Amino acid sequence: MKKYTPTLLVLSALIGPFIGFYIADVQQKTIIIPSGMNKVDELMELVHRCYVDSLEMNEIIEKTMPKILTELDPHSTYIPAKDLEATNADLRSSFSGIGIRFLIEEDTIHISDIIRGGPSEQVGLMPGDRIITINDTLFVGKVCTNDAAMSKLKGPGGTNVKIGVKRWGEKELLHFNITRGEIPVQSIEASYMINKKWGYIQVEKFAENTFSEFIISLARLTLQHSQGLIIDLRGNGGGYMGVAIQMANEFLDKGDMIVYTEGVHQPRSTDYANGRGKFKNTPLVILTDEGSASASEILAGTIQDNDRGIIIGRRTFGKGLVQQPFEFMDGSAVRLTIARYYTPSGRCIQKPYTKGNTEDYAMDIVHRYERGEFFSQDSIHQNDSIVYKTRLGRPVYGGGGIMPDIFVSSDTSDVSSYFSQAVSKGLVRQYTFKYSDVNRPKLSQYRNYEDMVEYLKEQRLVDDFVKFASAKGLKPRYWQIERSRKRIEQAIFANIIYNSLGMLEHVKYINTFDTTVLKAIEVLEKGESFPKIANK
Repeated sequence: MKKYTPTLLVLSALIGPFIGFYIADVQQKTIIIPSGMNKVDELMELVHRCYVDSLEMNEIIEKTMPKILTELDPHSTYIPAKDLEATNADLRSSFSGIGIRFLIEEDTIHISDIIRGGPSEQVGLMPGDRIITINDTLFVGKVCTNDAAMSKLKGPGGTNVKIGVKRWGEKELLHFNITRGEIPVQSIEASYMINKKWGYIQVEKFAENTFSEFIISLARLTLQHSQGLIIDLRGNGGGYMGVAIQMANEFLDKGDMIVYTEGVHQPRSTDYANGRGKFKNTPLVILTDEGSASASEILAGTIQDNDRGIIIGRRTFGKGLVQQPFEFMDGSAVRLTIARYYTPSGRCIQKPYTKGNTEDYAMDIVHRYERGEFFSQDSIHQNDSIVYKTRLGRPVYGGGGIMPDIFVSSDTSDVSSYFSQAVSKGLVRQYTFKYSDVNRPKLSQYRNYEDMVEYLKEQRLVDDFVKFASAKGLKPRYWQIERSRKRIEQAIFANIIYNSLGMLEHVKYINTFDTTVLKAIEVLEKGESFPKIANK
């Protein structure tokens, strides 16, 4: 020990003044932290009272809140007061506005659709109109962003907004005074008989009004003599768990388990079917993909575990955590994970995550694509060491989404780099929007996708698109164009149908060549969609 003494003396001499100064300074101004505060509160109090520079503490807190929650799980989130209204609006049954759907093209608002019964329809706005002024102020160019447009056009019911529009064939701007009103938000925009036997319902989210829309859709399909159902949950990111439970109840026998939840501070709570559902014996197929999450997975999971129907498509997202909103006095809120949910077989389908690392979690879908999961069932990575059993003893797995009973790969056999670039650069959308706009008088003569497709086939639109894309910088590669010609044509037709006829006819057209939908029809035709009945 003695041989280190000189060194220690030197170090002491060097740092002693600094230690002495620090101790002396603190002794001169002692900070007393109130008892009962945790370490985070203590730190914020110290920073507030002692930091060298002046600070805006609210700004620091706003930046700190999300970081704290990322240390918990990927789905606990902080919502600033300014964003809370917009965040909640997506799951509400209505919002206050003028009742249009729009796209921003060439720095201008283009109205793509008018919501029926809304204020814009009442004053005579039409699809294809371009909004040039809002409240007598020019609204084109760099100021014309999606957020700015929403801010200008939305507002409290009963308030007025004045817009000036450029309409095809009119030389002067047309001016409209619109009184904002409540605009219904649809969760189900596509519900129809896909053929003479089977009904199809596309559910986009689980919002406040989704169950009532669902029941209305079921009733209409029943009146059209539907003998079975395809429920499309692809791309449905979830919403209210209670809505998924209500929908599942329509297909299950009394006492069938739907879902249960449990957390450290949340005792186990189990939901069972009450037996009042009207469709307990209806053949059922549910379509899923990697975008099907949360409430979608609850519905798909209970149907699968109860052997009540067949899941077709690709593996779901893998969100098995339940969030509850908590609001603060300043109008902000957190959505805090309070429990995990479990399907009837006992599996939690939450995919793995590392606390504090949301980037890898967010990139999971990309990683699935890169390792070929979208194209081959053998490429799917799930923890198959923990096997659960459905009611009939079929093996199912947890910890990474719901694996469909029948896997349908993403068909890319005719996808070329030319087609990929045409889509990714937005050229297909730009071309079809311009085409729909210029040809609106002619296209308005058609009332369904079948007649419109017959007309569009005569127009040689693929060749016309190639010229358009070339002028935009995408050079023709003719062998790739021929390889992807059918797919390019389908993309062009689908966009024009959407622009001219709306979502329902768009979905109807897409479903004529959608391999997952076609597989569902095949399963229904073979009577293979109801394992419970088939095994009785």
